[in-house]
Amino acid sequence: MNSVDPRTTNLERMEIQLLNSDNIPDLAHLMVALWPELSFTEAYKDCENKISTDGETTFLALHSDSSYSGFITVSIRFEHVEGMHSSPIGYLEGIYVKPSFRQQGIGKLLLSHAENWCKQKGCHEMGSDAVLDNSTSHRFHNKAGFQEVNRLVCYRKEL
Repeated sequence: MNSVDPRTTNLERMEIQLLNSDNIPDLAHLMVALWPELSFTEAYKDCENKISTDGETTFLALHSDSSYSGFITVSIRFEHVEGMHSSPIGYLEGIYVKPSFRQQGIGKLLLSHAENWCKQKGCHEMGSDAVLDNSTSHRFHNKAGFQEVNRLVCYRKEL
């Protein structure tokens, strides 16, 4: 796979693609970059499952040299989502842009595609979450127009 010089990245030379059988390996690599606890095999299987899921979709940012710089996965949730007032809810399950491509509008473009997909599915709100110490994600969400609705600390107890 060729690499793109991020200084010359241009949104007009990018295509936003839906997840398909051809770009599964590329998405799996991006998922492992975002969630390093995932193995490539686990990510690949998850991608295969996403293709046949009606209530979830993934968009990928493809550059003119056939390299991928990021993705966004969104789902439709019908159960209660913290801070939401309607149903169904579009839910941002994950968004990732390679560090060398950040601050160029790629995340915003991916989010725009995800928002349109959610609207087409009847959603009037979109939810998301981020771990407490992920300040990069917090800045992205705030810049993208999300409003913080709650802070949550999760606990675990082994039995």
